[in-house]
Amino acid sequence: MLYPMFAMVILTFIMAAIAMRARITSVKLRKIDLGYYRLMQAQVSQQVPERVTVTTRAFNNMFEIPVLFYVVCLASLALEQVTSFSIIIAWSFVVSRYIHTWIHLTYNNVLHRMNAFWAGMILVLALWIEQLILAV
Repeated sequence: MLYPMFAMVILTFIMAAIAMRARITSVKLRKIDLGYYRLMQAQVSQQVPERVTVTTRAFNNMFEIPVLFYVVCLASLALEQVTSFSIIIAWSFVVSRYIHTWIHLTYNNVLHRMNAFWAGMILVLALWIEQLILAV
């Protein structure tokens, strides 16, 4: 379970770097004022560049459903309930998150992104259900 969690940590750091690059580029190209980043609020006359919004949202996504993934992985390790099934499901979740992030950062089709999101949700739920069953 440690390796799938580490793969998620790597994705989070990659997203942080991509979001930071988008922010720096937006300021360098004078698409947005540096002051926007104090409170993440644009002046009425300013339009936030789409790339900044997309990368920021994709980075924020790393702290939503993945939190449930980290908790269930840590629980399975702490309770010594790691199974072949849980490892396969954990890696499948990681793949779903990489796909979700890739879709978000490239062509950003909402339906495709939603499918990747829900696949990840179901996989995390499967991990939680397995842990509950093993705990009995």
